Amino acid sequence: MHTGNFFLVSAPSGAGKTSIVNAALAADEQLVVSVSHTTRPARGGEVDGENYHFVSDDLFSQMVDKADFLEHANVFGKRYGTSKAEVANKRDQGQDVILEIDWQGAQQVREAMPQAISVFILPPSVEALAARLTSRDEDTQESIEKRLSEAKLDMSQAEHFDYLVVNEDFDHAVQDFIAIVRAARLQKNVQLQHPAVKTLVHTGE
Repeated sequence: MHTGNFFLVSAPSGAGKTSIVNAALAADEQLVVSVSHTTRPARGGEVDGENYHFVSDDLFSQMVDKADFLEHANVFGKRYGTSKAEVANKRDQGQDVILEIDWQGAQQVREAMPQAISVFILPPSVEALAARLTSRDEDTQESIEKRLSEAKLDMSQAEHFDYLVVNEDFDHAVQDFIAIVRAARLQKNVQLQHPAVKTLVHTGE
């Protein structure tokens, strides 16, 4: 069985990252998401091992000490981390793993795993992003302005990613993302893990 690819997907708030990832997951059964560990309590409807691995602060600290995480961060007093074993086990089963992560975390992971494939989702414009955030009707104007300021910082990091997907038309953006996944599977180092392909390539030796 071949080793699956590892995709890092980042975006500013409101760009549609999670919706694009969910659509890709529904269209491709070989794609799975990495389930992060967290010290925050489960919220209504969340399932341990499906939404997150919910762990105690002590256990999380032990995992940090043992270097079990590809990356980890403290967000509003709660800790989040990406388990090396979580990613490796799924990839060893031939699954392509998606990790939704902010650009800072993606930078950490790329340093640990240079072979990871990074994708940044962009809105068509700052104005379009502001309109999307406003249409949610979930935030105050002050909160929206703060999110836009953070989004501009996030987007300034996009040039460090391998692929950029502009989410102007959602269906096209999903197809662009799926095209990246398929192209990654056609890389020489991936294809040569298949015995039949390796035999064909080495026939003339």
